[in-house]
Parts: sequence; C-alpha cells; structure tokens
Amino acid sequence: MRLFCYILNQTDYLDAILTEFAHNEIKGATIIESNGMARVLSHSHDEEELPFLASLKKLLSPDTDSNNIILTVIKDEQLPLAVEIIEKIVGNLDDQNKGIVFSFPLDFTKGIVAS
Repeated sequence: MRLFCYILNQTDYLDAILTEFAHNEIKGATIIESNGMARVLSHSHDEEELPFLASLKKLLSPDTDSNNIILTVIKDEQLPLAVEIIEKIVGNLDDQNKGIVFSFPLDFTKGIVAS
C-alpha cells in the first residue's frame, strides 16, 4: 500500500481526475485546498524584499488562487496507473504548471475497506 499525493495546480481538472480514478478502482481520495509558498509570499512581500518572487510570479497563474491536494491510499501496483491517468488529463508532469506527484510506502493502515 502507498499514500499517493498529487498537488494539482489546474483545479479545473479535479473532477476529470477523480472520475477517471473511480473508473479505474482508485477510490477514497481526500481533497485539500491549498496554497503554495510562492503564492503566499507574493501576497505579503514585494520583489525588492524577496527578489526571487519576480521569476516565480511568471510561473504563477494569476487567475488561480489555490491548488488541490489529492490524497489517496492505493495498492503498489496502482501507482503507474494513477500517474498515467493524471498525465492523460493534465499533460506531462515534467512540463511547467502541471503539478507534482509523489507517494510514500505505508506500513500500517486501519479503517480502509479492501476492494
């Protein structure tokens, strides 16, 4: 078992991702609305105070104020499928502003109904 995490920058894709997950037996996701460090700092500091903000502002989508974090527990063998689903919807994760995926092995769970 793994804890699968995806930080979704383009929140318009949330429903499509969750729907594809459900169609592929990836269930029980928790969604958390979040803000990245650069966005938070850009609201309270100017570019003179933190010079790196100038370059980060170019990467930030001005019409998006938040991200979504998708958390779900998956079987080890579902990891490639979960990434494939995401990339089918948002594009290559190596491209700019597509989000970040990572996972952790789990050595204990309780309360998860096996499917």
